[in-house]
Amino acid sequence: MAILHGQVALVTGGSRGVGRGAALGLREAGATVYVTGRTVGDAALGEGCIPIRCDHTDDRAVEAAFARMAREGGRLDVLVNNVWGGYENMIENGEFTWGLPFWRQPLKRWDSMFAAGVRASYVASCHAARVMVPARHGLIVNISFWAAQKHLANVAYGVAKAATDKMTADMAHELRDHEVAVVSLYPGLVRTEKVMEAAAYLDLSNSESPAFIGRAIAALAADPEIMSKSGSVVVAAALAREYGFSDMDGKQPAPLSLEDV
Repeated sequence: MAILHGQVALVTGGSRGVGRGAALGLREAGATVYVTGRTVGDAALGEGCIPIRCDHTDDRAVEAAFARMAREGGRLDVLVNNVWGGYENMIENGEFTWGLPFWRQPLKRWDSMFAAGVRASYVASCHAARVMVPARHGLIVNISFWAAQKHLANVAYGVAKAATDKMTADMAHELRDHEVAVVSLYPGLVRTEKVMEAAAYLDLSNSESPAFIGRAIAALAADPEIMSKSGSVVVAAALAREYGFSDMDGKQPAPLSLEDV
């Protein structure tokens, strides 16, 4: 159903994975979707999605992307902050570094998660708020994860995700009087390209397609009571049960809890 017909969304980091799924799910819901990323031109997003090549560590490139969206789209209803760094070069000198203790982690992982992750989302949200506040309408979705609440993998990852959730809460506080909602959205195990490369070693029985996240975001954007969720953490699979949507295969994955992760 075209529940977002006539609306405009912008998804950052939409070249692949969760970001691409978010873009496709919003397009499915009828929105015009601008999609940014360094390699987004190779993403084969299809009609209704407008790729804009953008490095989100370059403030001028981000400003230009939002300026183009404003010229062509004339409005902004949904911003999805999905862009993230720190997953690059997980193997160094023959060693898998992702799960190492913090004193053995490459320092550039911290820098990348904050520059290409938390800060990138902050900058994009600044641009979005300048459009949404005058319109007194809008939704900002920050893609986050349980690492904000529980040690998963490494310290830098947990601190960056916790910063994302705190950013959600504080932005929501400042935007509440302007009728602009902000939420942190937690996916489950998503069948991204990288995950599927390791499919033989994983239990995918309760996994989600990337487009499932897009359906969750579309349901949030269409909720007339969305302000009641502003500032909170929401779980994609729990939203499916609340709003009554399913994944591409017709299934509803079971929501994970903090204990499950």
